[in-house]
Amino acid sequence: MEERGVDQITEVTSTSWFARLGQAIVGVLIGFIFIVVSIGVLFWNEGRAIRTAQGLAEGAGIVRSVPADRADPANDGRLIHVSGMLSTAGPVSDPDFAMRVRGVRLDRHVEVYQWKEETHSESRTRLGGGEERTTTYKYVRTWSDKPIDSDRFKEPRGHTNPVMTYQSRESLAPGTRLGAFAVPESLLRGFGEARRLAATDAQVNALQNRVTKPVTVNDGTLYVGRDPSEPAIGDMRISFSEVPLQTASVVAAQAGSAFAPFPTRTGTTVELIAAGAVPAKVMFQHAEEENVTMTWVLRLIGVIFMLIGFNFVLRPLAVAGSVIPLLGDVIGAGTFLVALVFTVAIAPIVIAFGWLWYRPLIGIGVLLLGAAATWGLTRLLHARSAAKKAVLHTT
Repeated sequence: MEERGVDQITEVTSTSWFARLGQAIVGVLIGFIFIVVSIGVLFWNEGRAIRTAQGLAEGAGIVRSVPADRADPANDGRLIHVSGMLSTAGPVSDPDFAMRVRGVRLDRHVEVYQWKEETHSESRTRLGGGEERTTTYKYVRTWSDKPIDSDRFKEPRGHTNPVMTYQSRESLAPGTRLGAFAVPESLLRGFGEARRLAATDAQVNALQNRVTKPVTVNDGTLYVGRDPSEPAIGDMRISFSEVPLQTASVVAAQAGSAFAPFPTRTGTTVELIAAGAVPAKVMFQHAEEENVTMTWVLRLIGVIFMLIGFNFVLRPLAVAGSVIPLLGDVIGAGTFLVALVFTVAIAPIVIAFGWLWYRPLIGIGVLLLGAAATWGLTRLLHARSAAKKAVLHTT
């Protein structure tokens, strides 16, 4: 992301030891909320992953490939696999910019040159437990495809952002079909790779009538402003891309002459699309890989939430000891390790209970793995504690 023109302000605040301790005690409640949420996310995620995997396995075992040129009534309600050329009932358009193409989807990407606030804080604990925090608010000019609310800035004066008149959007062609089957919007919104379209004088003329700044084409992109090499706050860059008509493959339920999500016995649904003539087996393999990736992402989120929660719960100990800054640092490092041990111990148990609910043998294995990791971290914690005691004794 391009950044130019920087200014900043600095703020120094002080917090007493009693105020910090009060904040830490309130944080204990927040920590318990984080822990409960993380347990819920981890347990729900395992059930979701297992149900999705079982649903995909069910679908892979019953799907049947059918020709695209005819919707056979005998297949109504069944899971089918169809490959063929996409077609539409007409062009897809963006009327704001007089853009029309014979594709499946037309994407508009809008960026506005705006102010952005960046915050950096440093804290220093004083003798007696008080804390001095130095916060630097840096203001940079940058291109952004989302409106940035300058009213929330620490120093909004001189950093006011304009209203974002146009925003990014995607438009779908009417009546998209794969042979004899109507393709729902839910499948088309994530389909295909968009290729860039160069803006022309038609787009310049359509926009120039509605803005006061000059509009030009710069390397295929509409530019609203006086000089692309020296952008000013409020300048816009607008680019277009399309997903062209092409061969596609769909796995879904046949609903008359249309596609619909296929309900599985596990309560999940199957509705897949891929660019090109892709066999059903390969499409299911890709869906299974995406499910595994999503499972690990949600596990990581759950573990991070749990670690943050335990840190909040144990933070009063570090704050209480920070009357002597070095002691507070030592206790803080120790409480982090304790939080890490609790997280490593409890997160696998929650995950294992999720698996025990559906697949007992795998759940037992996860429990054993968590127990081994907890034992190892506990030994490490004891070793570090002994080393710190030795250092304090010698000093």
